[in-house]
Amino acid sequence: MLDINPGLILWTIITFVIVLAILRFTAWKPLLAALTAREEKIRSSLEQAEQAQKDAERLLEDNRRQLAMAEEQAQRVMREGREMGERLKTEIVEKANASAQHLVDQAKDEIRREKEAALVQLRTEVADLAIGAASKVLDANLDTAAQRRIADAAIDEMTRRPDA
Repeated sequence: MLDINPGLILWTIITFVIVLAILRFTAWKPLLAALTAREEKIRSSLEQAEQAQKDAERLLEDNRRQLAMAEEQAQRVMREGREMGERLKTEIVEKANASAQHLVDQAKDEIRREKEAALVQLRTEVADLAIGAASKVLDANLDTAAQRRIADAAIDEMTRRPDA
């Protein structure tokens, strides 16, 4: 069945060693160089990937920080806008109140002037009526200026009394 042939084994070993020596001088260095280059390329790729990941994390943190700053600024702008709106509202209300008070004061002054004018007119008419009535009753010959003085004095006396 199986015969062990020592000559064949010897020649197989010699052939293997020769092929191994030939491969060592011709193919071993290029294979090692290719493996070393591949290993270096993989290491370089891993370092680049780690650097890219660090850069991405740094950019992500920068973006988060900028987003937080933008949000804070937006909140500040909105708060300032609300405060300005409240100030404008207060100013407008104060101006409207002042304007309304001014109009009320003007109306009161106008009413007072009209009242005084009406009182002066009423006194004049009452004085004229009193003079006319007194001259008819007394049928005296006083001049008009003297009658006017007497009537004005009587009216002033009546207006000074507390029950008048």
